[in-house]
Amino acid sequence: MQTQKLQHLAVVLLGNEQCDNDWIMQFLKRNGGFVDLLFITYDSPWINGADVLQWPLGVATYRKFPVVEASWSLLHDERPYVCNFLGTIYENSSRQALMNILKQDGSDQLCWVSAREQWQPQETNESLKNYQDALLQSDLTLCPVGVNTECYRIYEACSFGSIPVVEDVMTAGHCGNTSSHHSAPLQLLKAMGAPFIFIKNWKELPAILEKEKTIILQEKVQRRKMLLQWYQHFKAELKRKFINTLENSFFMNNKG
Repeated sequence: MQTQKLQHLAVVLLGNEQCDNDWIMQFLKRNGGFVDLLFITYDSPWINGADVLQWPLGVATYRKFPVVEASWSLLHDERPYVCNFLGTIYENSSRQALMNILKQDGSDQLCWVSAREQWQPQETNESLKNYQDALLQSDLTLCPVGVNTECYRIYEACSFGSIPVVEDVMTAGHCGNTSSHHSAPLQLLKAMGAPFIFIKNWKELPAILEKEKTIILQEKVQRRKMLLQWYQHFKAELKRKFINTLENSFFMNNKG
């Protein structure tokens, strides 16, 4: 910026899970800085559709999660598990409550459940394969909140046509609150009409799993197709908006 060679700058920021991103504020153009646009992950209260826009978390490419091509079997095969949850169980968390509900209900027999107590940043080849198999072989993927409501698991489930069952509650931090942001959390996904099952409490899960038993394969295939089509559209639409926003900000303002 000092050598005047860079005229415009946009930042795509993998933001802090509790939305503690104040360090970047001074660099925004409106605050005398040089950042024209900020695309930021998570439901930040800063998002205004003008110079700060929300960006989805997406899949964990750093853990080598692949680009999944929709195959005939992914769409049409009967899946042996009603649901799955492979993840870390934090003490006194809703994840613990979820595990208890699955055990009480006997649903852990219907679902692929594998819990660990320590979060692991990297997957082994075996754990990655297990995780992908669980997504591929389950009709539903349970997505309890972690440090944030939004997690890679939501998008990874979409990749395999497994319907995310999302715990729709705000987490601690500075990511806005439901009284001032009625669609928070997961504003972007909701605005784009995500065909997920949103729940407020895991006590709702037994009824959801009971209903699953009554759904015939043909209906499940339709639901999978709808999810995969929505996910394709979601990615294409965000790409289009991203390019349009850059063009409008970088090039339209230079005319004159």
